[in-house]
Amino acid sequence: MPVPKKSLFAQVLPDITPLRESRDFRLLTASGAITMFGTFIAMVTLPLQIWQLTGSYLAVGMMSLAEFVPMVVFGLWGGALADSLDRRTIILWCEAGLALTASALMVNALLPEPRLWVLYVVGALSVGVACLQRPSMESLIPQVVRHEQLGAAAVLTSLRWNFGAIAAPALGGWLVAVYGPAPAYGLDCACFLVSLVLLRRIGSHRPARDAVPASLRSLLDGVRYAVRRKDLMGTYLVDIAAMVFAMSTALYPALAERYGAESATGLLYSAAAVGSLAASLTGRWTARVHRQGLGVIVAAAAWGAAVALAAVVPGFWGLFACLALAGAADMISGVFRSTIWNQTIPNEMRGRLAGIELLSYSTGPMLGNTRASLMAQLGGARFSLGAGGLLCVAAVAALAAALPSFRRYDARTDEHALAERTRRATQATG
Repeated sequence: MPVPKKSLFAQVLPDITPLRESRDFRLLTASGAITMFGTFIAMVTLPLQIWQLTGSYLAVGMMSLAEFVPMVVFGLWGGALADSLDRRTIILWCEAGLALTASALMVNALLPEPRLWVLYVVGALSVGVACLQRPSMESLIPQVVRHEQLGAAAVLTSLRWNFGAIAAPALGGWLVAVYGPAPAYGLDCACFLVSLVLLRRIGSHRPARDAVPASLRSLLDGVRYAVRRKDLMGTYLVDIAAMVFAMSTALYPALAERYGAESATGLLYSAAAVGSLAASLTGRWTARVHRQGLGVIVAAAAWGAAVALAAVVPGFWGLFACLALAGAADMISGVFRSTIWNQTIPNEMRGRLAGIELLSYSTGPMLGNTRASLMAQLGGARFSLGAGGLLCVAAVAALAAALPSFRRYDARTDEHALAERTRRATQATG
């Protein structure tokens, strides 16, 4: 008997139950979509402006290196603060700070001779503030969404990211090409201000009375907890390896120039998000997967293979298609990683573990872009792209062999997932 079309759509399209049930999740999703739109405009504008000022692969890649230290320091400290203070308050102050950094970049771009050092300093500061905020943002989701809906919430969160990641890079590249970087930074600032209005409506989420104050000791407690959890370490290490070896966005301005498509540079930044959106819109199936560790491994290897293929396909649109395929694989990996984190980490540790997760999520791309730039200096952009993709596949395979407990992770039998499910059920009935 044929399956009705409605049933097929219901099995494929994202589950929007978390949006229907949780007002705070709706506000977080809306504000995040707006913030991401502005952030991705700036993400394209900053390296494009550096490329215009210097014409150097290394100068573009050094932006990622400049962001590394504030990302580590602010990310870890932001996690400790998220477990000890009102998460809503942290989010609001950081959103205002991000608006100020966007304003500073706009003012610098309006100068007759923009200062290169300002791009590095303010860009790094902006990353630091965003990393201070993100643990509070991430740790709020399990508080406002039911435990059994966390997989669906992960897919919806990726859709929020894609809203900005597809249109914004293309718009940012076009704005810089036609009007210069100042309007792009101004639009980024406006997005943060609108998002701030929405975030003010979120309810307060104060820590428990016995919450551990933010300190070096509390940070180390979080690190020790993560190290003891081999399933968590697997998510971090596989993602870092995949990004270090295959992340290559620093090459996009040069690749677009190679194809004579400088004005379409933003499309390359959008390519991964196009693939990610397609995977998200058909990603309801991911909520039915219980072997998320194996899912992360397969998806990360597919990401590396797609990047390697991008180095050898002919033409601009072939490159775009391969980057889109890589983005789809990365989104699936991200959904599985997020599900493992949200279903197994106790609430009192969520902020600190979100800070550690932020390091795995952000360190890899930053170091990967530096790696891509250095390899491009030696052998060109295509060599950097292809070699990085192949190294990614090899590194993921090695980690899969070295971490059997991560490879065998199953949400139906994992002790931490069962304990957190029981805690949430007891809290709901109590």
